[in-house]
Formats: sequence, C-alpha cells, structure tokens
Amino acid sequence: QVQLVESGGGLVQAGGSLRLACTASGFTLGDYAVAWFRQAPGKQREGVSCESMSDGSTLYADSVKGRFTISRDNAKNTVYLQMNSLKPEDTAVYYCALEYYERQCAFHFTEYDYWGQGTQVTVSS
Repeated sequence: QVQLVESGGGLVQAGGSLRLACTASGFTLGDYAVAWFRQAPGKQREGVSCESMSDGSTLYADSVKGRFTISRDNAKNTVYLQMNSLKPEDTAVYYCALEYYERQCAFHFTEYDYWGQGTQVTVSS
C-alpha cells in the first residue's frame, strides 16, 4: 500500500525551529523527486522546497531561502524539512509530495503523484 505519513508539525514561537518528516511506504523513495508544499487558510497551495531525483539539486521558494533545508534519507524512505527562524507567515498546513522519476523538480503541484495528509505548523508572534 502506497502511503506518505508526515510528522513534526506543531506550535512554535517566532524565531524557533521545527523539523518535518515524511515517511514513505510501498515504494522506493530514490525513484522520486520529493517536495514540500504548504497551504495557509484562504490561500493557494504553494511550493516550499523540492529535491530532484538523481543529482540532489534543490529548489526553494524565495520566502524560505536561507531558513529551510530539504533533505532525504533514501535508506529510511524519509524526506525532511528543517525549518529555522520561523515567522508567523510560515503558518500553514505542510504537505510532502512525490513525483515519479523527475530529474529536475519544480513547484507544479499537479505533476506530483503522491501526497501526504498534511501536518499543521503554527508560528506565534
């Protein structure tokens, strides 16, 4: 059974840190580009970060550059998003997503094949 399970969300004060994890089961993570998206109330889903399948190249939204870091552990079938210096505007539901055999990731969410259920991140001021 194909499944993505996210964890690590929660409530944190501005300036704090969280690490999100997304564990995949039912397929091999190394065959996929991985991404994190987020959606705040009343706003469209937006790409936060992604990592391509083969060469590990990454992409970040301008709003999170220098603060967030995406990584993966293929042996554990897990994707991470380390979030530092969090701001209230980072508050959203965060989703991990996988795109099969994508060598250059992007934030076109309709192209992603699998999605997690989402985890809430709330940053208080």
